[in-house]
Amino acid sequence: MESSSATSGGSTRREATRQKLYEAAVTLIAEQGFSATTVDEIAERAGVAKGTVYYNFASKSVLFEELLRHGVGLLTASLREAAELTERTGGNKVDALDAMVRAGLVFIDRYPAFTQLYVAELWRTNRAWQSTLMVVRQEAVAVVEGVLRDGVANGEFSEEIDVQLTAAALVGMVLVAALDWKSFQPERSLDDVHSALSRLLQGRVSGRR
Repeated sequence: MESSSATSGGSTRREATRQKLYEAAVTLIAEQGFSATTVDEIAERAGVAKGTVYYNFASKSVLFEELLRHGVGLLTASLREAAELTERTGGNKVDALDAMVRAGLVFIDRYPAFTQLYVAELWRTNRAWQSTLMVVRQEAVAVVEGVLRDGVANGEFSEEIDVQLTAAALVGMVLVAALDWKSFQPERSLDDVHSALSRLLQGRVSGRR
């Protein structure tokens, strides 16, 4: 028991340190770019020794790759939880998609710097972590695809729907709309932005009831 407790405590401390490094890295890279950000700056911003960075991550590139995994993993978990909660409370598949839209907005509201980095990296093709980025992106999109496929299977959605493209479009809609909100319309509330996207999702942009 004592050994197990010590191991658990060490693991918790390491995870807390890695979290501080993630937060420092995402803030600095959002401010000045990946190439301009140094390991010394990340360590200083996180309040740890430079050696601590290399103890947890082999290099700055590895740190950033793990940051992407960590951040998109949190987003994926949020989307999945929203869909599962909707199912448990008796909602339909449109309700599940709507709940996922809100979950995505909540995530972006909480982690705007990470979202900005993530979207920027999606358009780059010369990064060492490009394959990792594609994998974690697909994990997030796959959660939406699952809800769409279930909706097609139970007759709620048309069989003609392109599940893959529609899922990608929904995720993209939330990312782009939320970044526009945070950058150019910060006076809007999360509820306001969600309401607008919800109407778009349900095909009521024209105001039909």
